[in-house]
Amino acid sequence: MHPNPLLELRRFGQSVWLDYIRRDLITDGRLAAMMRADGLAGVTSNPSIFQDAITRHAVYDEPIAALRAAGANAARAYHELTTEDVLLAADAMLPLWRDSGGRDGLVSLEVSPHLADDTAGTVREATLLWEAVARANLMIKVPGTQAGLAAIEQLIAAGININVTLLFSVARYRAVTEAFMAGLEKRWRQGEPVVGIQSVASFFISRIDTLVDARIDALAASDRQTRALRGTAAVACAGLAYRHYRDWTASERWRSLAAAGASPQRLLWASTSTKDPAYADVRYVEELIAPDTINTLPLATLDAYRDHGQPAPRLMAGIASAAAAIEGLAGIGIDLDQVAAQLESEGVDKFVAAHDALMDALAERLAG
Repeated sequence: MHPNPLLELRRFGQSVWLDYIRRDLITDGRLAAMMRADGLAGVTSNPSIFQDAITRHAVYDEPIAALRAAGANAARAYHELTTEDVLLAADAMLPLWRDSGGRDGLVSLEVSPHLADDTAGTVREATLLWEAVARANLMIKVPGTQAGLAAIEQLIAAGININVTLLFSVARYRAVTEAFMAGLEKRWRQGEPVVGIQSVASFFISRIDTLVDARIDALAASDRQTRALRGTAAVACAGLAYRHYRDWTASERWRSLAAAGASPQRLLWASTSTKDPAYADVRYVEELIAPDTINTLPLATLDAYRDHGQPAPRLMAGIASAAAAIEGLAGIGIDLDQVAAQLESEGVDKFVAAHDALMDALAERLAG
C-alpha cells in the first residue's frame, strides 16, 4: 500500500489545512476522518466559502427555519450560522490543538469584508467574534490591507489569534510581520504573556499567476522568451516571502520574543487550487513544500494530492531563481507591486460580493 502523500507532507514540516467548511462535513464525521487519514490539521473559511455552503446545501434548511421562527434578521442569521460552523469545527480539532501545543488544530473565521479599510471596525468585530466563539483554537481572519495592519497589531497585543488574509506581495508581508512582532512587544511591555498566541500570514498564490499570465499573453503571443515567464510569478513571490520568514525568525528581535514563549507567525499558502488547465492540478502544493509552512487546500485539491501528489521539499531549491523571475517580469513591464494592489482590491470586492449575496439569500429565506 502506498503512503498517503498528504501525510508525507508532515515529514517536511508542512501542515495541511482544509480551505472549506460545511456543517455536515463536521457532523457526519468526514472532517474527523480526514484528520485521521490525511493528517488534516486545520480549517479556513471566508465569505465565499460560507456563501457556497449555506446557499447550496440542505443541511442548513433546518437551522434557517429555526432562525425564521425566532424572528431573526439576515445579519443575525449570518452570525449564528457561521459562528456555529466554526465552533463545531474548533471543538472537533481541539484535541489536535492540545497535542500540537497550539501549532495546529486551528479554525479561522473572517471579519466582515466591508471592514477592510476600517481599523477600528475590524478590531471591534474581531473582538466580538473571538468572544462569541470562545475557543482557544479559533483564529480571526483580518485582511492585510493598510487599515488591517494597525488592527493586526492591536489584536495580537490583545492576545487574539490572527490569520492575516489577502496577502499578494512580499512588501506587504514584511509589513504584516512587523505588525505581528510589534503587537507581541506591546503585550509583553504591558506585562501580559505572549505564550500561546497563534498567527499565520496567508499568502495568496494562484491569483498572482492568473493576472500576470494574462498580461504576458496580451504582450507577446509568439515571443518564446516572454512566454517562458508564464507561471513564474506566484512561486517566485512565495519563495521570497519564505526567505523573509527565515530572516525575521532568525533575528535578534524575534529571538527575544521567542525566549518569552512567543510562537512565530507561520506562512500559509492560500488560493492553491490551479486555475489554468495548462498547469498540473497539484502544482501549488508540489512547489510550495517547506518547513514551518501551511498549505490550505480546497476539497478538490486535497483529493487530487492524495491521489497523485509527490512530496519533496522544493520551495527552498526554487528561491535561487525567484529573484531572476521577478527581474524578468519587471523587464517586460510587469510591476508586481501594482499587481498585488489590484489583486488586494479585487479580493476584497469578491468577498464583499459573496458576503452580500449570502445576506440577500438569507433575507429572502427568512422572509418565508
